[in-house]
Amino acid sequence: MTAEQIKQFIQGGKWVSISPELRPSISKNAAGDILPFYLTRSFTYSVGDVFECTVINYADPSAKIPLVDITIKGHLVWQGEHPLTAGAYNLDYVADIAYEVTPLNQAFADAINKIPNSALNPWELNKTQDIKGKAFPAFGLTEGQIYVDYDLIYIYEDLLFNGSKNVDGRPFDKPENRPTNLQVPLVRKF
Repeated sequence: MTAEQIKQFIQGGKWVSISPELRPSISKNAAGDILPFYLTRSFTYSVGDVFECTVINYADPSAKIPLVDITIKGHLVWQGEHPLTAGAYNLDYVADIAYEVTPLNQAFADAINKIPNSALNPWELNKTQDIKGKAFPAFGLTEGQIYVDYDLIYIYEDLLFNGSKNVDGRPFDKPENRPTNLQVPLVRKF
């Protein structure tokens, strides 16, 4: 598919995880081993290259204990073909509309409240705060920064693929960290 065909194909539906996903986190245990990170994802794409992505992180691989809902809203910036395979494209998810965080677990809220941050209110269970452009050390964000995820997109047999996270846990926070492999696909829910 061309980039224009992908845009048309993904618009108007909700794309969701098939099941809970496993990723490497940026956190390590005392022995230096990378810790697992469990999540589900959902995306919507609209005309004008607008997207909304919701990631729910879980404490367990079965996704029974939700920790936090992270919803980013913004614009897609298409950066040309990705060398992975024909029809894959470099895609930047720019969270220039909102970056909303909602604690879904009291232990999570308590943990992030221990990190000093004068730009935000104390975290409360089920209460959303928009951290767009604010310092949020727990997520590695600095004041004035607009979060960008340097990713890729690929469609294969009605499945939507983004890039697989780096095995060392590095985020897609700069173009040189852009993924080189495909992740578990998303399916169209409606």
